[in-house]
Amino acid sequence: MSVTATRKELAFADNEAARLLYGDLNRNLLAIEKAVGVTVKARGATLTITGFDHDVATTAATLNQLYDLIVTGYPVYPADVAYALKILERSPRTSLKDIFLDQVYITAKQRIVSPKSINQKQYIDAIRKNDIAFGIGPAGTGKTYLAVAMAIAAYSANQVKAIILTRPAVEAGENLGFLPGDLVEKINPYLRPLHDALNDMLGRERAKDLVEREIIEIAPLAFMRGRTLNNAFVILDEAQNTTPAQMKMFLTRLGFSSKAVITGDVTQIDLPHDRGSGLIHAAKILKSVKGISFSYFTDVDVVRHPLVQQIIRAYEKKEQKSPPKKEKKHAGSAAQ
Repeated sequence: MSVTATRKELAFADNEAARLLYGDLNRNLLAIEKAVGVTVKARGATLTITGFDHDVATTAATLNQLYDLIVTGYPVYPADVAYALKILERSPRTSLKDIFLDQVYITAKQRIVSPKSINQKQYIDAIRKNDIAFGIGPAGTGKTYLAVAMAIAAYSANQVKAIILTRPAVEAGENLGFLPGDLVEKINPYLRPLHDALNDMLGRERAKDLVEREIIEIAPLAFMRGRTLNNAFVILDEAQNTTPAQMKMFLTRLGFSSKAVITGDVTQIDLPHDRGSGLIHAAKILKSVKGISFSYFTDVDVVRHPLVQQIIRAYEKKEQKSPPKKEKKHAGSAAQ
């Protein structure tokens, strides 16, 4: 690969679209300079990019595709610039339109929920095509958020009559019995992330209304036992903390005209070491079953603060140098 210095000029026909592309006070261009290591100079609707060949090519492709998105009416957010760079750095021939314009849902604040990486796009497509879909990967990769968006979209389109969100109530280094309050109050903190996702998409009042009308149900996994879930979009979050028996119980609850999405991070298992993870077990025995899909995410798919990606990588490096006990090492192998 050539590393010689080069210079490329981009000229945009739409001045307003170019202004939106640059961002307030050219912050998008400054972010690209910092991330890629190029120099980007703006003069009206013309940009001059200077740097090494590969970096200039990646920057030019990113800016051209983001400009095309803006022209179509897509509101490019500052974070989208970072996502676009990551995508095109690893897969230069990817069309950002195929990913960013795959609109899943529009939130109460009119923010478009759409995939932000190739793996997220494949995950969304897998949920659409399969009645049971697994999303496995580290924190911050959008597994649960996108699943909730898909559930709300399905309900809005009258494809399902109910949305059921569930998690296993497993302590992450804390003792549930010592928490104050009755059973519901003790369990509520485990379900808080699901409430947060609903409030973000629907608005607090709309989410509360649907929960009170029992159209949306948020409950611990134990509450699913013995039920048959018909005409529902069911999401099992934090599935790495299920036992194989609990996972089997959940999967066999699925009734007619229903869809299930199971998400989890096999690097954050809070079960005792002598109890296997139901998520890892399911990934092994169900991988060849038609109608069930498995989507895997990596740190590249992280859509939180940029430091989250670095934190995940730092922990992975540490674990590679100092492998954990045998049980944990076995648990993490399914994420590969």
